[in-house]
Amino acid sequence: KMKPVENYGVKLLSLGFFTNPDQAVIWRGPMASKALKQLIFDGAWGELDFLLIDLPPGTGDVHLSIVQALPINGAVVVSTPQNIALADAKKGVAMFQQDSIKVPVLGIIENMAYFTPEELPNNKYYIFGKDGAKNLAEDINTKFLGEIPLVQSIREAGDVGHPVALQNGTILEQSFSDITKEMVAQLLKRNENLPPTEVVRITTMSGCSSVKK
Repeated sequence: KMKPVENYGVKLLSLGFFTNPDQAVIWRGPMASKALKQLIFDGAWGELDFLLIDLPPGTGDVHLSIVQALPINGAVVVSTPQNIALADAKKGVAMFQQDSIKVPVLGIIENMAYFTPEELPNNKYYIFGKDGAKNLAEDINTKFLGEIPLVQSIREAGDVGHPVALQNGTILEQSFSDITKEMVAQLLKRNENLPPTEVVRITTMSGCSSVKK
């Protein structure tokens, strides 16, 4: 079993842990999907409250492999506000909502919603547009979970391995806290009102169907 890295009570496994940082990872879809399954099923996860899987943008092999391997309780879509990013986000939502997949979409998060300089914390500059993900959530009748601003300290905290959500008394702490509460609330609501998600199996080259596992 692969032992996850653990810090701040969070366990983490990544493909980046097993590759040379100086070399490009040139994998076809099936290879990436197999590696992801290994991280999930061969990881020594122990008891977990939640299992979060960070997927790349798109609707390709990796995404389909996940819904074939696990009964996913819900999907959260993250997008920046500009139209070209929203187009991908909309396709991602549509994939999970297909009758043959039926993974509930818990909501949409808007990342890089606006820029706020440290010396002018009350100023907001909408570099990538305003309310794009929020409007998309309304258009497709999906919950808008919240927005994350573009702030330098997010990058700085990531570089030193300190969760930005632990910054006390900042707008970032509030943003991450509010989004987490909304996401958990939507998950509990989904579990209460909808039947368990089923894993998906491919039945033809052009489609897929769900099957109990």
